[in-house]
Amino acid sequence: MSALLEVEGLTKRFSGVTAVKNVSFTLGAGEITGVLGPNGAGKTTLFNLLTGFLTSDAGAARFEGKSILKTAPHVIVNRGVARTFQLCRPFHGMTVRENVVVGCLAPRVHAGGGLDERVAEILEEVGLAHKAAQPVEILPYGDLRRLEIARALATRPQLLLLDEPFAGLGAGEIEPLVQLIRRLHDTQGLTILIIEHKL
Repeated sequence: MSALLEVEGLTKRFSGVTAVKNVSFTLGAGEITGVLGPNGAGKTTLFNLLTGFLTSDAGAARFEGKSILKTAPHVIVNRGVARTFQLCRPFHGMTVRENVVVGCLAPRVHAGGGLDERVAEILEEVGLAHKAAQPVEILPYGDLRRLEIARALATRPQLLLLDEPFAGLGAGEIEPLVQLIRRLHDTQGLTILIIEHKL
């Protein structure tokens, strides 16, 4: 299996506090891998480094053999890396459908036509088709988690980074989300890196 993501000695410090220290791993195409650790261990900081929201102090990270460090988030997305956030960040004042449309406007995706079909497909996949016209402000938290995944999928990623996708969910909401993630891996061949602090 070829390496899709290679991370070597990645380090990030904040005013003398080392949040990420010498992290190295390789993620093969088609794998699902977990990054486990307690709150405050630097897991989200790692994702922020890999997606261009922070710059590293040391180390290297390559996606498909090319460096992604010190690269703007929108450039990284257009190379095929998408993420969700630990705290849901929907675009307020917009509907569920409109939130997904924004992801579909990435140059990587925009291929002239088929937008309505693509958005409908994604919403059906994540179980939000029946809420497409609803404003995001009225969605329950479990649906906001699904919307985060839908927006990431809209960019047609090869690598999907999920930042604590089960945080804040009840026991009855977790298993359906687990099944969704497995289905995305199995049917779309996505490579998935998941942050969690509990098994």
